[in-house]
Amino acid sequence: MKTLLLGSYLLVLALEMVLRLIDWCHQRRCQGQVPPGFEAAVTAETLEQAGDYTLGRKKLELVESVAGETLFLLFLFTPLLTGYDRLASSLSNSPVWGGMLFFLGLFGLRWLLDVPFSWHRTFRLEERFGFNRSTLRLWLADQIKSLLLAMILIALLAVSSLWLVTATAHWWLWVWGLWIAVSLFLMVLSPYVIEPLFFSFKPLADEELAQRVRRLMERAGLQAGMVLQVDASRRSGHSNAYFTGIGKVKRIVLFDTLLEQMDREEVEAVLAHEIGHWRLRHIFKRLVLSALVSLGGFFLAYRLIAWEGLPSLVGADDLSLAGQFLVLFVAARIANFLTTPLSAAWSRHHENEADDFAAQLTRRPQALAGALIKLARENLANLFPHPYYAWFYYSHPPLMERVARLQKLRSISPEPPQA
Repeated sequence: MKTLLLGSYLLVLALEMVLRLIDWCHQRRCQGQVPPGFEAAVTAETLEQAGDYTLGRKKLELVESVAGETLFLLFLFTPLLTGYDRLASSLSNSPVWGGMLFFLGLFGLRWLLDVPFSWHRTFRLEERFGFNRSTLRLWLADQIKSLLLAMILIALLAVSSLWLVTATAHWWLWVWGLWIAVSLFLMVLSPYVIEPLFFSFKPLADEELAQRVRRLMERAGLQAGMVLQVDASRRSGHSNAYFTGIGKVKRIVLFDTLLEQMDREEVEAVLAHEIGHWRLRHIFKRLVLSALVSLGGFFLAYRLIAWEGLPSLVGADDLSLAGQFLVLFVAARIANFLTTPLSAAWSRHHENEADDFAAQLTRRPQALAGALIKLARENLANLFPHPYYAWFYYSHPPLMERVARLQKLRSISPEPPQA
């Protein structure tokens, strides 16, 4: 049984590596080339720099992945797991509190592994290409805040989930409900409690742009929500815009870097795209799908936990409840890899729908195309992902496909599309 799980996991890692290498080689072949129709927007020098940045990121991600996966495999499929499991269990007579210590310890070890890579990414890679604006003090503060928040959340979820497993018969349904409730609660809480721990938000300073945004939302049939700008430039030169929250606490957030890089029409087009996700209920659909998939996942976990042979999948004779859930994590990791292309394809479909919505709402598809090109140029985005890699992993269509699609939109409906 150990050979089956180990072999399956190694096969997944090997396939991931093959896809990475295919994309790496494709990027090197295309580096510095200016795509047809992009000559006025980007230079060969910019694309050469974007290629260097892409390869630098991929190299760091590869080293980080190899280091993390190697240590995880050594931990999981050697006596290290059973030794650590006994140690955590010996610290408490309760499987609930012992399990909490089990997961907190593992997360702490993973955090220690991630910190050097995070430092290198910020102060070496991002610094080299002019993106980093963070100080060591600010970076350390972010690391500590993230660690504390994660530890609190892990502790609460571990204690609650393990207690439900030990105290209820059909625990899979109760644990699923708990995780859904926590996820929704965090979506409501995050804009007011979590995000302000890292960023400062304020109303959009450009009153003319704010009025245009309000009119845009009214045309889309939405109540004018909060439109905020965030001081992302304190940490990075990257630019973006996003929706946050759920229900009546939804907010549109614009990076101050994006406001510096784009004109009002382009910002309006980017917001129209985000409004499209909102109006077309993409977030709600993803939440429903995630809830259904997780429901099935927890039911399978319920059946596998009841199977006495679960520890044998990692060569152990016996494991605590927390240790068995770690084994299930490996199975979930394999399943997630197999479903990644489906998830990515659905996400790309939503992005195309949001692009269409924005083009119709603003009646200026060229503004969105220009905004996307600027985003790619200013963020040194990869314009040349390998088609196989993009098909498997990309949640957004590659830039050249999106721009070509927008340029084909000749007749724009005078009315915004209906959800």
